[in-house]
Amino acid sequence: MYGLIDSHCHLDDVSFDEDRDAILRRAEMAGVCKIIVPAYTPKHWCRLKETCRHHPGLYPAYGVHPLYLDDRDDRWEATLATHLTQAVALGEIGLDASDGAPDAARQQAVFTIQLAMAQQLGLPVILHARQSLEEVILILRRFPGLRGVLHSFSGSLVQAQRLMDLGFLLGLGGALTHPRAQRLRATVANLPVESLLAETDAPWQAPHGHPGIRNEPAYLSEIIASLAQLRHTSAQEIAQVTAQNALTLFHLQDVP
Repeated sequence: MYGLIDSHCHLDDVSFDEDRDAILRRAEMAGVCKIIVPAYTPKHWCRLKETCRHHPGLYPAYGVHPLYLDDRDDRWEATLATHLTQAVALGEIGLDASDGAPDAARQQAVFTIQLAMAQQLGLPVILHARQSLEEVILILRRFPGLRGVLHSFSGSLVQAQRLMDLGFLLGLGGALTHPRAQRLRATVANLPVESLLAETDAPWQAPHGHPGIRNEPAYLSEIIASLAQLRHTSAQEIAQVTAQNALTLFHLQDVP
């Protein structure tokens, strides 16, 4: 396969500092030609910018992840707006109801500020929704016309349809490859491929067969192969359609 696009990979993470060039060579050999690199904390926005600047084929997105609200300073909105002038999306943003997460009201306030910013700038959003998908969908209804992707989708067919009705794509990663993820696999088999993106979320969420190791974008082909198997179609077809979906959503044709 060739022309693959990893729609969600944290390649600026420090775990890649020692061998980032080798990681990118392996990704290229596996057919990955473009990688979306979303931020999660303001502390790393500059690091992310430099990583993408030095490596062609990496495209940055900036935002405040719900678990990193305390990393903001008083000027975070202005700083974010500046970074977004050279971004393909606003993200990774959303809600998180896991143990130890910040207060829900604080999360929602920051989330809505960023959604409004994306709507004003005409940027797609990259969404995080851990144990909070219904709440995220309800908030999205307040921003008609906004587009984006629900990263690491693991919801039901009904929730998938609600997101697609709002104009959102669904990002699928390593979880899809695990045989025990029966509900997710059954759901994905019934989704229109025109609403899907392929992602690794590296260095996390490695596919089945790579337990306990650092994930990397070269494994995107395994995710695409699993998706093709579930849908009884060719991996090349899945690769082409998901890549086109990413090109369209992130306007990559318009980016140098």
